[in-house]
Amino acid sequence: MSHTDSKPGTDQQQPAPERRPDRWVILAVICLAQLVVVLDNTILNVAIPSLTKELGATTSQTQWVIGAYSLAQAGLLIAAGGLADRYGRKRVQLIGLGLFGVGSLGAMLAGSPGELIAARAGMGVGGSLLMATSLAIVVRVFQPDEQPKAIAVWSAIASLGFALGPVIGGLLLNRFWWGSVFLVNLPVAALGLAAVARLVPESKDPRGDRPDLLGAVLSTCGLVGLVYAVIQGPGNGWTAGSTLLSGGLGVLFLLLFALWERRIEHPLLDMGFFRNARFRGAISGGVLVSFGLGGSLFLLTEHLQFVLGYGPLSAGLRTAPMALTVVLLNLTGFGMRLTMKLGLKPPTAIAAGLTMLAAGLAAIALLGRHGSYPGILLGLVLMGAGVAVAQPAMAGSMMSSIPPEKAGVGAGLLGTLSELGNSLGVAVLGAVLTAGFAGALPAGLPHGASRSLPDALAAAGPDHAHQVAGAFADSLTHSQLIGSAAVLLGGFLAAWLLSRPSAALPQAPQPAEPATQAG
Repeated sequence: MSHTDSKPGTDQQQPAPERRPDRWVILAVICLAQLVVVLDNTILNVAIPSLTKELGATTSQTQWVIGAYSLAQAGLLIAAGGLADRYGRKRVQLIGLGLFGVGSLGAMLAGSPGELIAARAGMGVGGSLLMATSLAIVVRVFQPDEQPKAIAVWSAIASLGFALGPVIGGLLLNRFWWGSVFLVNLPVAALGLAAVARLVPESKDPRGDRPDLLGAVLSTCGLVGLVYAVIQGPGNGWTAGSTLLSGGLGVLFLLLFALWERRIEHPLLDMGFFRNARFRGAISGGVLVSFGLGGSLFLLTEHLQFVLGYGPLSAGLRTAPMALTVVLLNLTGFGMRLTMKLGLKPPTAIAAGLTMLAAGLAAIALLGRHGSYPGILLGLVLMGAGVAVAQPAMAGSMMSSIPPEKAGVGAGLLGTLSELGNSLGVAVLGAVLTAGFAGALPAGLPHGASRSLPDALAAAGPDHAHQVAGAFADSLTHSQLIGSAAVLLGGFLAAWLLSRPSAALPQAPQPAEPATQAG
């Protein structure tokens, strides 16, 4: 019998835990660990020239230095969430911090591209354990009345890390060697280990489900295959044999995973959750926020460096207003107070947030087209405001639409979809940019010239440089507008799904979940 056939119940039937006096300190510890994990998704982008020069890395190797982290992280998130629910979220968080710290040390000391790729994969494994437990711990430490505020802070820190990666990376590389981008992780990992061991209460699924090992293997194989195809598609070609094979195997394994989860008594991911419209709407919102952020920041970096001529650090600093807007609205609580004052329910908040995110993308495309940074600044502020409104509402809806004892799997699924949305944003909008650029280049240029603006300028020569630069700027504008339209339409879809009435989630009767403080 499937878990979905159990008798209905809700967490509200259990005795409410006491309000912990150290809950905000625990949140700060969790957010610090979350910050470095998200930071490492983007901090290495500005170090590519240094890696190429000092380690002798090829283009393919530098891509894998970045891709290995995302691949390991996204592929293991659902399995990591199930592991945390089964064996304890605090325990898994500690293991994740240890692996992340060891991986960072290995990356810092790497003497070859192969060693660095292996270390980055290890960091990704540790990052998956941390991402799968951070939000789950937050919703178990805070009572329902404070959860929206805590989730808003958690969302702000995650957005801050994602956007500040290039800035911090640029600052470190201006003064130190390339390994310094990993050195900063070591004190954070050490502090996190001590603080989590001392402060964070243990929590896990009190029913003691049997571990779904086959489900973990199927989900990991499926996600690794799918994410690999998305990462490699732009470089190898979407119709290349390796892309189609990995993507097809990924989809096949995920289908087998879904069929297996429907058959067993204690599934890793209860397929019954997907019958809940609020769950589906929150998932859609999560993917779209990540799609818009990942794709737009990729295009904006290209815009600032190749069209406006800024260096890596200058370009990174000019993307910071988006993150600062998210922090200002969420850490101060202003965004949540405004949402409550306007009476915005989660569906409306997500729709409003994604509309602002889409408007920001459109502003960057149209107002920044001719080198106007004030127009880009307006777009970044709008995007930051949109993320500040939509992301906490989406995360809160997601976590409240599943049983609390499955918080680890829920957080893991949310993290997986965020990683996948980010990769899809870069891949899809990057492919649109490349296709548009290739079609607008002067006749007679080599086919490979469309891979980047510098390649095209070198092949075209000074006589056609202006035409090539204009073609690239036009293609960027079109790509950003397509991203804006996708986020806008998807936002309304997510809001519609969230507003639909949903039946109570099935849940087996539970004893109270232990949440004792470690001494």
